[in-house]
Amino acid sequence: MDIEWREYIHSNPEILLGKPVVKGTRLSVEFIIGLFAQGWTENQVLENYPTMTKEALRAVFAFATECMREESLYPIPVKAA
Repeated sequence: MDIEWREYIHSNPEILLGKPVVKGTRLSVEFIIGLFAQGWTENQVLENYPTMTKEALRAVFAFATECMREESLYPIPVKAA
């Protein structure tokens, strides 16, 4: 079942300069994805940010996925070692 990210993610110019955040928090989508990029697990995020839910985390990734679909991506050249 696909999650409806709009139920969990919103943007308000008064909060973090309008960055998309999880509703009811000041946790931006960018920040949450960054935690995972640093190696955090779902449990670590949920334990450290008790206002987050599993559904809200899924919504973060659903939102990011939709944003990436709308972007034009270009190959990144590989540097010679």
